[in-house]
Amino acid sequence: MQIVTKVAEMQGACRRLRLNGLVLGFVPTMGALHAGHVSLVRRARGECDAISASIFVNPLQFAPGEDLARYPRTFEEDCRLLEAENVDILFAPDAAEMYPQGAVTTVSVPGVGDRLDGASRPGHFTGVATVVAKLFHVVSPQRAYFGQKDAAQLAVLRQMVRDLNFDVELVGCAIVRDSDGLALSSRNKYLSAMERDRALTLHRALRQIERMIAAGERRTAELIAGGMEILKTADEVRVDYLSIVDANTLLPVSSAETGTLVAVAAYIGTTRLIDNFLVA
Repeated sequence: MQIVTKVAEMQGACRRLRLNGLVLGFVPTMGALHAGHVSLVRRARGECDAISASIFVNPLQFAPGEDLARYPRTFEEDCRLLEAENVDILFAPDAAEMYPQGAVTTVSVPGVGDRLDGASRPGHFTGVATVVAKLFHVVSPQRAYFGQKDAAQLAVLRQMVRDLNFDVELVGCAIVRDSDGLALSSRNKYLSAMERDRALTLHRALRQIERMIAAGERRTAELIAGGMEILKTADEVRVDYLSIVDANTLLPVSSAETGTLVAVAAYIGTTRLIDNFLVA
């Protein structure tokens, strides 16, 4: 696996792959990789000729007081994992390379970028859209792979890709869970054993809503009430949102029809976790 830290070098390496007629897949990450990231790489490997990935903890998407400084960083372990999955090129720039002195341009996606996590973390999706736009320009992949766990992020990036005419296909990939149902997340490393047990409440709330839908309930107010009853059973779980929205616009809907997004975010102690499902 080739490890590249400079923008110009990465652009050249990816350009050579495309000029050789290869379909280039891209998996952008912030490192601290787990089985969910591996699933993205394997999906890309099955659909593309060459695979690029990135590891960059993007400071622009962290607000003051958030967990930028303590975000888990496991670069050497991540490299071994990616190499074992036959990734061809890893882009691992530092912040000065991605945001050189004097850089002032950002990418904002108003509306959809201000909903769900965008409402809870003002400016977050501007940071996400900016770094992903820059990565797309550096790598120029034909396909880019993202986890469905970050459903709001996917909606924002799809809007950005449409609006700015990026020539890339965004591929959303299924959430990967531990055997007990907890959605895999790099931030799970923060959880104590007791907090991890409490974190399962998010999945249990979503399962309750799934059962209610399967039983014929479609009214979102009733579904949210049912999910909240589960969330209230756990100590020290502070709900940020439990919402049922259009998966593309992230606007609330009155009825949970096929393709509707059911999403939850909550703090387990000081750790903010998210989870969701799409109504079948």
